[in-house]
Amino acid sequence: MIADRASTIITRQVPVDHWHEHIGNPTIADSVLDRLVHGAHRLDLQGDSIRKLKAAKAKLDEAYTK
Repeated sequence: MIADRASTIITRQVPVDHWHEHIGNPTIADSVLDRLVHGAHRLDLQGDSIRKLKAAKAKLDEAYTK
């Protein structure tokens, strides 16, 4: 028998250690973090965003075509 499994992907721009101040209520923040972080796989990416890199490249391309 195959067990039903589900996955949830959550992305964020605010680091997890700053969620308490953004959520505002420490009880709710603890509750949210407990449910999301327990058993989670976290991927912390480094470096500039792809959007930022593409925007910079587009501006360079415009400079060469003018």
